[in-house]
Amino acid sequence: MTVSSINPANEETIETFEPHSGVDIDHALAKADERFAGWRLTSFKERSALLVRTADVLESKADAYGRSITLEMGKPLAQAVGEVKKCAWVCRHYAEHGEAYLADEKIRSDASSSYVRNLPLGPVLAVMPWNFPFWQVFRFAAPALMAGNVGLLKHASNVWRAALNIEEAFREAGFPEGCFQTLLIGSDKVEGVLRDRRVRAATLTGSGPAGSSVASISGEEIKPSVLELGGTDAFIVMPSADLEAAVETAIDGRTQNNGQSCIAAKRFFVHADIYDAFRDKFVEGMQALKIGDPMADDTKMGPLAMKAIRDDLASQVEKSVKAGAIPLLDTPKLPEDGYWFAPQILEAAPEHAPAYDKEMFGPVAALWKVDSLDQAISRANDSVFGLGSAIFTQENGEIDKAVRDLEAGSTFVNAKVASDPRLPFGGIKSSGYGRELAADGIRSFVNRKTVSIA
Repeated sequence: MTVSSINPANEETIETFEPHSGVDIDHALAKADERFAGWRLTSFKERSALLVRTADVLESKADAYGRSITLEMGKPLAQAVGEVKKCAWVCRHYAEHGEAYLADEKIRSDASSSYVRNLPLGPVLAVMPWNFPFWQVFRFAAPALMAGNVGLLKHASNVWRAALNIEEAFREAGFPEGCFQTLLIGSDKVEGVLRDRRVRAATLTGSGPAGSSVASISGEEIKPSVLELGGTDAFIVMPSADLEAAVETAIDGRTQNNGQSCIAAKRFFVHADIYDAFRDKFVEGMQALKIGDPMADDTKMGPLAMKAIRDDLASQVEKSVKAGAIPLLDTPKLPEDGYWFAPQILEAAPEHAPAYDKEMFGPVAALWKVDSLDQAISRANDSVFGLGSAIFTQENGEIDKAVRDLEAGSTFVNAKVASDPRLPFGGIKSSGYGRELAADGIRSFVNRKTVSIA
């Protein structure tokens, strides 16, 4: 049965693909296993040079790859092109710093010499989502390849062209065949691949149920895994904040990638002293966003990626309003074809409403008034998720308290939550475990071997 990619802006079929058969999968696993035997022995200098060439390929093809991303999942073209260029950045980062991240760590002991050496594990399976179809993959692939591992990608079925383009980029850069392979398979084939003895580890970015499944299988097979799951990131604004900057960041943080981001600001807690001023500016800015053709230069909001995403979000908003949440934005006329959803702000959603603590994967903000930082932090932590968090304040004491008490994998101060190759990235609670990027990311899939010489 073929799989089609659908343009979410107009529901037209872009391309059809033939999924890999069981024979194809076994061939890919055998190729990965065979390639790893030699790839693990290559020098950091060789791997670094290939990553630099990969960055060159990405930069030279950023416009073409970006256009393909926009056609498949609907984000504004400028953001798609920017995503590809960010992938070049992560390649250059690990090309420059990977060897130092994995350098031998000398440890003083009773032995004449003792140290830890970081050695690659083997083929790593990456199960990746559609919302950042290049970036999510490269933030795994660049460090994994630099460490001497090889990669197997199971991408979301609505972005298979992006998956094949990524494989093409590595191939054109000169990576040996088998270093990075795309498996055109559905979710039903993941368990079989993960249980295969030739696959040594797994990483997943996606939903809670998908993460639980991969974690469970990995646990049974005694294979390491890293999970980056959902989030309902809190965004706190205190009286000392630069209000204009806070509002601008709030709008950008909630609507980037058409609102479909795990680390998007989703729940906004604003101090009573500035609440009315913030709300009015927030409403004005969100209402003014240009919705339309994601290929157009002035478009700020394109369609959601899939009909199911759009319908689920519409249901969450409807249930939240019925529960007592107050919608603050008017709904403009939208195209009949395509998976369109206008931005919305829901004020004062009560505890039993979806907007209170569920992840809303689209341009819908939940807004509440709070009387203190303690109340804001308490409400922020009243969630099963713990991915990112942000606070706008000029008070050092408030910054320290937020850093100490917010239950999240990161806290950004006077800025939106973002991933950066130089900084560890990941969550806690139901937002996952393990870390990607920086030194943590490249050490996620290595054997930290202790060496002791008498």
